[in-house]
Amino acid sequence: MNYADHQLGIYLQGMFADQKPAITTDLAALEHAAATVLAPEALGYITPSAGSGATAAANRAAFDRWRIVPRMLRGSAQRDLSTTVLGTAMPAPVMIAPVGIQTLAHPDGELATARAAAALGLTYVHSTQSAHSFEQVAEASGDGARWYQLYWPTDPDVCVSFLERAKAGGYTTLVVTLDTTLLGYRPRDLDRGFLPFLHNVGIANYLTDPAFLAKLAKPVDEDPRAATLHWAQMFPNPGLSWADLPFLREHWDGPIVLKGICAVDDARLAADHGMDGIVVSNHGGRQVDGAAGSLDVLPGIAEAVGDRLTILFDSGVRTGSDVFKALALGAQAVLIGRPFLYGLALAGQAGVDHVLRCLLAELDLTLALSGYGTHRDLTPEALLPT
Repeated sequence: MNYADHQLGIYLQGMFADQKPAITTDLAALEHAAATVLAPEALGYITPSAGSGATAAANRAAFDRWRIVPRMLRGSAQRDLSTTVLGTAMPAPVMIAPVGIQTLAHPDGELATARAAAALGLTYVHSTQSAHSFEQVAEASGDGARWYQLYWPTDPDVCVSFLERAKAGGYTTLVVTLDTTLLGYRPRDLDRGFLPFLHNVGIANYLTDPAFLAKLAKPVDEDPRAATLHWAQMFPNPGLSWADLPFLREHWDGPIVLKGICAVDDARLAADHGMDGIVVSNHGGRQVDGAAGSLDVLPGIAEAVGDRLTILFDSGVRTGSDVFKALALGAQAVLIGRPFLYGLALAGQAGVDHVLRCLLAELDLTLALSGYGTHRDLTPEALLPT
């Protein structure tokens, strides 16, 4: 598939049909555009990061410390971006990151995102904190590839039920988020006293779960506050340890990926504990203020465990050239978060589709103009540290 055709299509529509894109094609400008349509509470939840925002800034600065070194006359007329990650075939090494409460951006929320991902053949990762349930998203996704991201609840019955529902719904790979056993310190939300989960928004998976509902004295619609309090008792789970991982293997027979790995030693521990992959990620800077940029730690992790684990990456990715850099530094695929959410805010499913097509087109063009026919040929030698 030649994703650069998307660029040609935009030019043709502009020159011959006088139709300009409804949403900017400048992927770095999407946040500013989305800020014009998002409600203040939604904007405050989606865009900021923990504390002073230093980690989010570090994520972006890490990308700026690497420069692409284009090579010439290498015969890359056709590009092949296809790949297979943990048994999931993908047309490009780009995935939809698990993002909760997407209805803050658009009423269709995760359903619109899942439909857009499926239309492009991209893998959608469903968040535990979704505003739509496993089953609703699976129906929207249809034949699309989908993985499930677990926030590990303190109630083992609910955890097992989540895993069973995910497997029944066609979610093939489990992504366990490790860096959010507690919510980070987020001043923009705190200043507004805004935590939508406490209004039962973003906990659809819980409110439709038989194990969760069985422990309520009354149905949710009769006592919604009791359901909220019950959820609040099982979401924070700071007591998790490496010794708990065998529990997942007992109840999940597919690949398991650990998300939130930033230290080489933790990457080695993931391999030692029989995990299949990791996501090098600091949660987009939303958890620990003053942490290292995700791209800064990626090369060392890739060197240490790249032969033992599938390495995925997120945090700070905004453009196709960012994806190029992460792949060159050792990631096998990259998860996209906030950019697609900005597209969702601007135009629902069509906005997600537009953002993803633009990002894929830029990745395709960056590969071609840098002399590569496939991302699989990328190595750190494609980049120059500054």
